[in-house]
This record gives sequence, structure tokens and C-alpha cells, in this order.
Amino acid sequence: MSLTVSPLVSTRKRGEFDVFEALLETLKNNHEKIQEGDVLVISTKYISNSQGRIVNTNNIRPSKKGKEISKKFQMKPQIAEIVLRESDKIFGGITGFVITSSDNIMAPNAGIDKSNAKKDQVILYPNNPFLIAEELRRKIFLRFSVHIGVILVDSRLMPARIGTSGIAIACAGIEPVLDMRAQKDLDGNPLKVTFQAVIDNIATIANHKMGEGAESKP
Repeated sequence: MSLTVSPLVSTRKRGEFDVFEALLETLKNNHEKIQEGDVLVISTKYISNSQGRIVNTNNIRPSKKGKEISKKFQMKPQIAEIVLRESDKIFGGITGFVITSSDNIMAPNAGIDKSNAKKDQVILYPNNPFLIAEELRRKIFLRFSVHIGVILVDSRLMPARIGTSGIAIACAGIEPVLDMRAQKDLDGNPLKVTFQAVIDNIATIANHKMGEGAESKP
């Protein structure tokens, strides 16, 4: 089994746009074709931009609860308010960050990001990420008659580690984990709790090729 990673350079888009049409344009410009069994990995930030999920912090008026979060975790009041609005639950946090859950996705600061955004703007997580992944998978099948997997990825810091790694936010057409329970190790002992995080591992490989700066390979 071999693995080939092909990063695609994409033209930066302004305003809301159709991700599928942008993908077709990107494939053409990079002289690439989608083939049977491929896995398409796309940045959540790219999807968020396509949905217009960008907020100007100057337009945010913090609530009482937002101000409390701001004070407790030493965050800007506007950022704290956005985190509050985007979160289903807040578990706690450290200086500058709170751990949140939104649509069953656990992330720091509800996944909001300032990078590759204009001054005073932040980018939110995409709406309905699993639906977006499935729609892309189906459109690709109808257009090219190939079965592929689609993964939407973000980058994440790990506790006590330096640097970012990839993490899957949503997927379609691919099993997210490999159940290895009842398989045996080298000594013949059955594995009791082991699952292999397939899409998270792919997300990390893709994240390395995407980069974190001005590479424009979403």
C-alpha cells in the first residue's frame, strides 16, 4: 500500500463562493484529476470562507456573560462573546483560551481563528460540516463517477507539544476510525480498546502539506 499526497494551489476567493465549482477550477489549474479511491482533504477555513463565516469584532457588543468569560480567561471581550455565541458548552480554560464544544466538536475558543483574516476579523467554524462533506462527495461522484472520501480538517495545538497538527472536523465516504479490538499484538495478546484514528492521521499528513501561512493550498 502506498500513499501519495498532492497539494493543490488554489486561487484566493473573496466573499461567498461555490466550493465545488472552486474545486473544479483548482483541479484544472493544477492539472490534476480525481480518481477512484482518492481522499479529498479540505481546510475548514476554506469552507468557512465560502459560507461567509467571517465576523468583524468591532460589530460585537459583549453580553454580561461574555464579559465574565473575558475577565476570567483574560480574553478580549469581543472574542469572548463570539466564543460564547458559537459554543454549546464551555468546559473551562487557561489564559487566552477556553475549551468548548459546538455541534459535538471539542475545540479551543469554538474553533474561531484570526489567521488569514483581515484586521479585526475572525473566521468561524463552518456550518453543517458533515453535510458539506457529503454534498461534495455526491457531486464528485455524479460528475466524475468515482467513489472518494472527503475530510474537512483544521489545525490544532497539542498540550505540552510545540507546533500544530491536523485534526478532522467532518468526513464523508470514509470510515473515520479503524476498530482493532480483537486483533492481536506481536505477542498474540488481543487488543481490547484500540481504535486507529484514520481520518485524524490523514488530516495531519494533509495539514503538513497545506501549511499554516501563505501557501494557499487549502
